[in-house]
Amino acid sequence: MTLAMGWDEWAKHDAVALAERVRKGEVTPAELAAQAAAGIAKTNPALSAVVEVFDDVVADPLKDGMNPDGVFGGVPYLMKDLGPTLKGRLQEFGSQIMQGNRPAADSFLTGKIRKAGLNIIGRSTTPEFGVCSSAENKFYVTRNPWNVDYSSCGSSAGSSAMVGAGVLPISHATDGGGSIRIPAGVCGTIGLKVSRGVYSLAPAMSDLTGLVSIQGCTSRTVRDTAAFVDNVRGGAPGEFMPFWSPAEPYSELIKRDPGKLRIALSHEWGDYKSPPHFVAELARVGKLLEGLGHHVEWAVPEVDFRAAFAAQTTCYISNFAQVIAGHLARLGLDKPTTDLLEPINIKIWEDGLNTSYTERAAMQAVFNTTSRAFGNFFERYDIILTPITAKPTPKIGTTEYLSMSDNPSVHDWFANLWQFFAYTPLANLCGIPGISLPLASQEHGLPLGIQAQAKQANDGLLLQLAAQIERAIDGKWNDGKQPAQHVSH
Repeated sequence: MTLAMGWDEWAKHDAVALAERVRKGEVTPAELAAQAAAGIAKTNPALSAVVEVFDDVVADPLKDGMNPDGVFGGVPYLMKDLGPTLKGRLQEFGSQIMQGNRPAADSFLTGKIRKAGLNIIGRSTTPEFGVCSSAENKFYVTRNPWNVDYSSCGSSAGSSAMVGAGVLPISHATDGGGSIRIPAGVCGTIGLKVSRGVYSLAPAMSDLTGLVSIQGCTSRTVRDTAAFVDNVRGGAPGEFMPFWSPAEPYSELIKRDPGKLRIALSHEWGDYKSPPHFVAELARVGKLLEGLGHHVEWAVPEVDFRAAFAAQTTCYISNFAQVIAGHLARLGLDKPTTDLLEPINIKIWEDGLNTSYTERAAMQAVFNTTSRAFGNFFERYDIILTPITAKPTPKIGTTEYLSMSDNPSVHDWFANLWQFFAYTPLANLCGIPGISLPLASQEHGLPLGIQAQAKQANDGLLLQLAAQIERAIDGKWNDGKQPAQHVSH
């Protein structure tokens, strides 16, 4: 098969650049789709990051309603195998209980993605229902493109691995506690979790009923992420809460440097803190930002971290138990079995199914005090920087973080997970934005994302700072290095 361009050339294009070539008539959407499909075929045997390629959409990019005149007109895109639905396409959540599930309609967000010109050519991998830290289950084991012995983390595992490996410039991701930012951070891509009130969860949920889960993307350039937010944001009719838009599109805002920012470096969050190497990498990035004219100092938010993580755990367990209950009802089952769900997810169902209103009210009260505490912190600082995780990325098969774990206590399992995912979940609890930038590395050679967080609705400032950094390093994220598994190799 003759490809539209060589792999080195392909990997140098971001989504905006590919769309521009389509507009100029230099390539067609079908040629881009064919190239992406070839890239998946080339890398997926090693990475197991893609569940399915839609061959009919590769052959005919207009088949499912992609808008060729959108900002990303014709750019191939993978949808994580949970979240927005695709009419008539399989959506199986990495779970036996969902095998053969074909939604009857597109989600509202699916329509926004297609209107932006993205051509959804397949499904990327996820842990069962997106619950655990790595996409390792009976169907696939998604590996890190930098070293296949290690996890790509989760839950947006497959998308991050494919974008990190240069196969696609942008792909779908979701984040209920770090699931965009963490896999981006360990696969060397950019991952933005937006504030509440940006991407719609219609028709099944809203930002108020879901509370913590956010849609989004992972990409390799700041301008792709900015353009995605600009063109995919917005509420559907009947949203429970207002949806907001900035005064200026992010695609324009990022062309200017921010003013002098007050930036906090932080890693000691209650019981959680980073190893010395992570702290040194964070300090090094702090020096880079000082060189860009910002004020940088060490600080810790005055938050009751134990209470906050306990409330987050209650939210996850009670929310997810209801999701499982809905699918059991759909199948006419009274309870899940080990041939349908992984052990920790069964324990979540058992523990959370009868969560009382009193327990949820106590959880909401902690959400409130935690959000107020971060709000007060952001009166003194514009941005807080942390490592993306508090522990190094684990090897494949590290079962303590998997929902296949035999841990008898679901609360102990979550407490262990928070020691690893320490710095990302509270942004979901508070509804504030966070972005992972590929600025550092771990001792075993994998990327280490540096996370920036800001106050609610200051998403644009995060992107503006990210763009300033991108210009300062001449676009060479990951210090200009490529992973061992890369489409150009």
